[in-house]
Amino acid sequence: MSNIDQDIVKDFMVESKVLLRDLVDLLEKIEGDFSQVLRLGEYAQKVDRIAGGAKGLALMMPPEHVIHMVADYAALCRVVGERASQINGNPQLYDVCVALLLDATEALSEGVGALEKVRLADELRNLLPKTFSERLRWVLNKFAADSKKVQKLDQNEIDNLLKKLGMF
Repeated sequence: MSNIDQDIVKDFMVESKVLLRDLVDLLEKIEGDFSQVLRLGEYAQKVDRIAGGAKGLALMMPPEHVIHMVADYAALCRVVGERASQINGNPQLYDVCVALLLDATEALSEGVGALEKVRLADELRNLLPKTFSERLRWVLNKFAADSKKVQKLDQNEIDNLLKKLGMF
């Protein structure tokens, strides 16, 4: 990787770490308060900035580089945030989604941090808790069951992201 590439990765990491702290703060403030459900849309917008930056960096990296996993993971967080922001009349599902996003944001933070240490996505994939993928699938299935109430997103895109992350 050239010095320019290293500088770009470093800038991405610095910006992402600030966004990740903001995301954790947001989730902790709204945790347990269903009246704040729409703020999950704010979460989705911020995590999408990480996904977009990671996708841009991924264009410069080999397919096995961890940045690809960071991009996909952030994209899944965006999907959950978007869908959860549209929950209507189900505070229990909201609580599950906020808890899931707190865990996911922590794992995303580890992924961003791994850009300095870990170069291969497989190394990071082994560090992610197996229970996360089960909870993520449960939440996504719940959203699919409530698809009449929630704006329909492309299920194939979600399935492809899960496969790439080794969660499906």
